[in-house]
Order: sequence, then structure tokens, then C-alpha cells
Amino acid sequence: MRILFILLLAGLGYLLFWPVPVQPVAYDPPEPPGFTGDFAENNALDAAELISLPDGEIGPEDLAVMPDGTIYTTSLSGILYRIDGDRPVEVDRLGGRPLGLRAGPDGALYIADSYRGLMRWTGPGTLESLVSEIGGAPVIYANQLDVGRDGSVYFSNSSDRFDPETMGGTKPTSILTIWEQSDTGYVARRNPDGTVEKLAEGFVYTNGVALSPDEDFLLIAETGRARVHRLWLTGEKAGTREVFLDNLPGYPDNLEAQGDGTYWVAFASPRVPSEALMPYPFLRKVIWRLGPMVRPAPIHRGMIMQFDGQGRILRTLQDPDGELGITTGGRIVGEQFYVMTLDSPWFGRMPVADMP
Repeated sequence: MRILFILLLAGLGYLLFWPVPVQPVAYDPPEPPGFTGDFAENNALDAAELISLPDGEIGPEDLAVMPDGTIYTTSLSGILYRIDGDRPVEVDRLGGRPLGLRAGPDGALYIADSYRGLMRWTGPGTLESLVSEIGGAPVIYANQLDVGRDGSVYFSNSSDRFDPETMGGTKPTSILTIWEQSDTGYVARRNPDGTVEKLAEGFVYTNGVALSPDEDFLLIAETGRARVHRLWLTGEKAGTREVFLDNLPGYPDNLEAQGDGTYWVAFASPRVPSEALMPYPFLRKVIWRLGPMVRPAPIHRGMIMQFDGQGRILRTLQDPDGELGITTGGRIVGEQFYVMTLDSPWFGRMPVADMP
């Protein structure tokens, strides 16, 4: 009996006091809207063909369309692929963990690498680092980017607290950051002269960014609060930001400007039931001590949403069965619509004619 009592005390002590990296912040989220109204459930993504990466690679997070029409994607291990027909073709081995990809006006491929910061690539063996620190502080979690006509590169840094390279990768680090609700995410700009400046701070897991057609504002996905912000870049409101889309049914990932004044946002997961624990920091710390089996995790239920510059929702395409996995981005390229994924061995592709 005495041994049992000691074990119970030890277990209680572990649950209450064992040090963990997460330091939760109290947050009272709004009630999720669910899959009703503009977000009503559908199976539109069932029509998508699954295009597998070669050699067991996974994680085609994003895609970039180059000026000559070439389409690129990357994998979890840092392989760069050209999407050519039904089988991606390896082009280069970049290493790191590339996330966001964009073509620049100079014909180069710009890369937000979650391990190394902002990178630039112009052909096999040419990878170079553009931004690895800002003001002496390392960029530890570059996520997505967009490139202006003048060559300015806007990019997000999801967290200034947790480094995915040392925390087991981007997926567990995103869960940790959102569970904690620390607001150390930011958006920065690399100017054409090479200088770098932070434009906006205080986000709970900054993610996708997308420029407007006139480049007068930048849209910013704040995954941890299920919303999208608008940061004004020019005009009377320059430097100010506002909530553009609020209380979304899932956690927004990449933002993709279609080029016609509309945008695509992918949801990495629907809102999870454990949001009910957000107002209780101490309890969230206890749950983290219980281990991965009880910690919150993304729900595999794909969803891509198109909206316009006024915030009107135009359509949603869904994968309720989660066959695609964790959806991270979507974009129409020519006659095809592409759906990218975080850690699946494939991405989705479907004819535009088959889209609702």
C-alpha cells in the first residue's frame, strides 16, 4: 500500500510539475461556425487525381508556377520536383524543409525554408540564402511567401519561440505553437536592395501570405486564431492591419493569389474540440505532459476555399474523408486545379471543368 501511495504521489507530481516546453496563454475562442452556410459540406475534391511523389517521398506543401509555365513542388526531405505529366521529375536536392514557393520577376524560384529562412534558386546547384536573420535574431520558422513586381519578398515566420528543426519538424512544432497560443509570429519584407524589415508582429502561428493584384495590401493567415488579416502597404492606411476573415471553420494554411483578384486558402484541419480547453492554461500544460496520444492533432478533412478581395466567399471544395490528408494550398494552373498537402505522399489534381 505504501509503495502504491508513493507511486500515486510521483504520478501526480509529474502531471502537475514536470517541466515542459509549452507555456500556455489563456484564450477564449469563438464558437466555430461548422460546415454550414458558405462552408456547407461537399465532396468536390473526390474528383481529384492523386499524383504521387517518386521513391516514397512525402510532403508537397506548395507549388510555384515559373514565367515559362514550369511548375515546381518540393518534398519533406528537400527534393525539388518539376510537375511534368503524371509523375513529378526530380530537378535538384535542396535539403532543409522547403515550405512556401514563389516565382520572382527575375525568373528565380524563391523558397521559404522552415529550417534555413528565405532562399533563392535559379538552377541545379545554385541555392543561396537571402535571409537567415533579422536584426541579429535568427529566422527560425519561415513558412510562406509572395514576391512583388519590384522583387520585394514578403514572408511569414510562424514562431519566434519554437524551432522546427530541433522540435521534430513543422507538424509537431505547429501543434505546440497553437496549443501554447504564444503570439511571436511575424511577417517581414526583403526589399530589392537586400535590407529586411518586419512589417507586422503578434500573430499566433503566422502562415500564408498573398499580395493583392495592385500590391496595395497583403493578406496574412493566422493559423492559431483561425482568421486572415489584411495589412495595408500603400495609401492612407499604410502600415495598419485589420481582421479580414474571422472565425473560420478550420485552421488556414497557405494563401495563394490566383491573379484575377481572387485567392485560395487551404485549411490544414477543421477546428478541433480541444479548443474548449484554451481558456485553461494550467490544464493544457497537464495534458501536454500526458504525451502525444492525448495531445491535440490535426484532423484529416481537406478543404480549400476561394474568396475575393472584399472577403466574399466564392466556393469551397472539400474532402470529408481526408483522403488527401492535411491540405495546405490550392491554385488553378492552366486547365488544372492543384491541391497540395503537408505530409501525404501525393498532391491532388483535377480539371478545372470538374470544379463546382
